[in-house]
Amino acid sequence: MAINNFIPTVWSENLYQALDKKYIAVANCNREFEGDITSKGSVVKICGVGDITIGNYTKNSDMSSPQILSDTVRELTIDRAKYFNFQIDDVDRAQAMPHLMDAAMKVAADSLANEADKYIYDLCLSTTPQIKTEVNESSLMSTLLKGRQKLWEIGASDFSDVVLEITPSIATLLMQAEIKFDTNNSDTIRNGCLGKFAGMEVFVSNNLSTERDGLYLMSKCIMRTKRAVAFAEQLSEVEAYRPEKRFADAVKGLHLYGAEIVYPNELVILDLSVMSPVNE
Repeated sequence: MAINNFIPTVWSENLYQALDKKYIAVANCNREFEGDITSKGSVVKICGVGDITIGNYTKNSDMSSPQILSDTVRELTIDRAKYFNFQIDDVDRAQAMPHLMDAAMKVAADSLANEADKYIYDLCLSTTPQIKTEVNESSLMSTLLKGRQKLWEIGASDFSDVVLEITPSIATLLMQAEIKFDTNNSDTIRNGCLGKFAGMEVFVSNNLSTERDGLYLMSKCIMRTKRAVAFAEQLSEVEAYRPEKRFADAVKGLHLYGAEIVYPNELVILDLSVMSPVNE
């Protein structure tokens, strides 16, 4: 890539596409609120609608006057600002593959996606765990179904977009339990998706919290609707330049984002512990 051939809008779009392919936690958020984000501290407004009253209809009788809806507004603050800044030496570029800069940008996208996913999971896990239990091959399925029941009981009403995000150790236990996943869906090719279980898409991520406590491996997993968490982002700057003291092409970029738990009654934390030998 020569600096004079660098088109920021094209490279920003390519980086967005690469990010979308790498996201897991972010991909399962509501992202309709992306808007005017110019710097860290920017605020995006999340607008909603209050409850609607339902009345009894009587034939040949007038209905009551139209209800005046009250709108609800929450603010999502852009509180994260992450950057990348790398260079490719002219000599390295001459000796390397033609698309070295493309490959480097994809690696940058991978790193940015990991940071954003960790941020989402940390935000979700800041809520009080709803279900905390020890699981094994025979009990895991019933525990997950209890989590689904809990989600129902605390107020989630739409189960068409529920996702279950689990650690690799819980994913292994799921497969050892020989749970049948529905994989007859093109969505299952998405990053980290195992398939569907009990109507929920199941995703595996290394960014979920895992800790060892003696013989137990503790995993914090998440069950939520895709509207429970709102996420907004902006690649505010992507620039190419020539470092003053180097014969090299360099690219730097700034990723701004923030998130908010909008529907806390549509999110359940599963704090699961599995007995596992220390040397595993």
